[in-house]
Amino acid sequence: MIDLNSAPALDSLKPKLDNFFGLAKQKVESIDREYDDSKGSPVFTFGGKYTTRGWTEWTEGFRYGISILHFDATGDEASLKSGRDRTVAAMASHVSHIGVHDHGFNNLSTYGNLRRLMLEGRIPDNEWERNFYELAIKVSGAVQAARWTERQGGGFIHSFNGPHSLFVDTIRSCRILMQAHLLGHALMGEGDKAISLLERALLHIESTAEYSVFYGEGRDIWDVAGRTTHEAIFNTKDGAYRCPNSQQGYTGFTTWTRGQAWAAVGFPEELELLATMPDEAFEPFGGKAKWEALMLRAATAIAENFIANTPTDGISYWDQGGPNMHKLGDYLNKPADPYNEFEPVDSTASAITAQGLFRLARYLRSKGDTANADRYEQAALVTANSLFSTPYISEDESHQGLLLHSIYHHPNGWDNRPDPNKAPYGESSMWGDYHAMELAVYLQRLINDGPYLTFFR
Repeated sequence: MIDLNSAPALDSLKPKLDNFFGLAKQKVESIDREYDDSKGSPVFTFGGKYTTRGWTEWTEGFRYGISILHFDATGDEASLKSGRDRTVAAMASHVSHIGVHDHGFNNLSTYGNLRRLMLEGRIPDNEWERNFYELAIKVSGAVQAARWTERQGGGFIHSFNGPHSLFVDTIRSCRILMQAHLLGHALMGEGDKAISLLERALLHIESTAEYSVFYGEGRDIWDVAGRTTHEAIFNTKDGAYRCPNSQQGYTGFTTWTRGQAWAAVGFPEELELLATMPDEAFEPFGGKAKWEALMLRAATAIAENFIANTPTDGISYWDQGGPNMHKLGDYLNKPADPYNEFEPVDSTASAITAQGLFRLARYLRSKGDTANADRYEQAALVTANSLFSTPYISEDESHQGLLLHSIYHHPNGWDNRPDPNKAPYGESSMWGDYHAMELAVYLQRLINDGPYLTFFR
């Protein structure tokens, strides 16, 4: 389990963050200079160079978002220009994309960050430019909300696998519905019926909490509190839940750690938003207390599971139940080994989860629960300290990635094996680099007592 006693002081991370931001500049420029955009969005590296492979163009917003966040951290105008110009030129198709569940990834990473910087006074206020960003967010939120499946007792935004499929990832796309709602938008349906984006986001969050997260209550014999399943399957004829499944993890009965990570950050982010909204906004949906309790239960279960089932340094293996994990020996009582023979680590799961732990700790501290807040903050600090250190930071100028030892799709064998006798290692991904950058900006603002970083304004 994570060694909470080894947690560093927050301020001690500053030199590592400064180093990270310096590396990011070089990586952004390398990709902008060398990557062939005609091949599609860069997804992950192979031999240190970004390449494309995937089901959809779900990583393009992360690429431009890294540049925007680099400006956020450093004030580098060239990074801002790279991210802003490419957002304007290339992201429109993601705003109106009816075939994916990734709107919160692509469009808040770009349009959302640019709007936030404008509202913070970091870039000049321009009414038409701000309206452009807000229109993109409104349309994206409505398009995402239209990807809807009714289930018994609720509903969810279905994945690109089809209307039967609830992905745990999609909780982070609920952000785009929430921000669009805050901007006064609704999804217009047949007969000019206005469909509440807030309601659809809440119902999706509820479905995720109920069917993607486990609580140790005997749903099946692998019902361990805080574990998650990548995919929940429903019968579209009657809306009944059928079974857990996994696309990128080992099985539906094991915990794919990056899927768990999306929930680890998704629930606390939404708790932060709810705390800022008036109680009356939730009266038609059962009251704010109902939703806060539901999200907090899921968030804390996941946080405890992550602490208990992650090596001492806070770096996750790709799946808690990988078929060769037993060959790693007492792996939970030592740091993760990205160069082992049997199962790969996935640093991206830890980068995403760390932010969720920091946010959950802050939320709990605001509610007076200092004991659990301290616990989760310590776990987050241990994890962040590892992520921004060797061997997880890419300091090789010829390597285009920022965060090393990322795993995309281990079951499909997509990830590079520099040594065929070892598990995949040494590569990066756009989502990993983006979320490491997002975590770094979050921490920099905490250290410098800057504006608190949220997806909503």
